[in-house]
Amino acid sequence: MVYAIVGIVVGVILLLLVIWLFLTYNGLVRLRNQTKNAWSQIDVQLKRRHDLIPNLVETVKGYAAHERQTLEAVTAARNIAQGAVGKGVGEQAKAEGELSGALSRLLAVVERYPDLKANQNFLALQEELSSTENKISFSRQFYNDSVLNYNNRIQMAPSNIVAGMFGFKTGEFFEVTAPAEREAPKVSFA
Repeated sequence: MVYAIVGIVVGVILLLLVIWLFLTYNGLVRLRNQTKNAWSQIDVQLKRRHDLIPNLVETVKGYAAHERQTLEAVTAARNIAQGAVGKGVGEQAKAEGELSGALSRLLAVVERYPDLKANQNFLALQEELSSTENKISFSRQFYNDSVLNYNNRIQMAPSNIVAGMFGFKTGEFFEVTAPAEREAPKVSFA
C-alpha cells in the first residue's frame, strides 16, 4: 500500500515535470517566433523605405542637378543597406543608420530649393518617407521588446534549464551605436 502511494506521488511529480517541460519549451518557441516575426516587420518597412528612395532621388535630381555628390551618397547608402539584409541585426542596423544619415543630408539639401519643396510629387514622397520612418521606429521598438522578453525567458530560472537543454540562443537587439546614426532624418514641410 505504501509503495502504491509512493508510486502515485512519483508518477504525479513526473507528470507535472513533463507538463512543465512542454509548457516552458512551447513558451520559448513562441517568444523566439515572435522575435522573428518582429524582425520581419522591420524588414517590410525597410524594404518600403528602400523602394521610396529612388523616386525621391529622381525627383530631387530634376531640381538640384549640381547636388550630385549628395544624391550619389544616398544611392550608395541604400545599396549598402539592401546588401546588409540577412547579414545579422548588428550589420543591418549599422547600414540602416548610414542610410538615415544620408537621407538627412538629402533633405537638408532640399531646403535650398523652394520650388522643389512646393512640388506635389516631392511632398507626397516626403510624406511617405516620414510615415515609413515612423513605422520603422515602431517596428524596431517592438522587435527590441520581443528580444527583451525572449532573452529574459532564456536567461531566468527555471526556464533557462530548458533553454540550455534545447539550444535556445539569445537574440540580438537592434542598436544604433554611432552618434551620427542616432539622428533621424529631418523632414520639414516649411
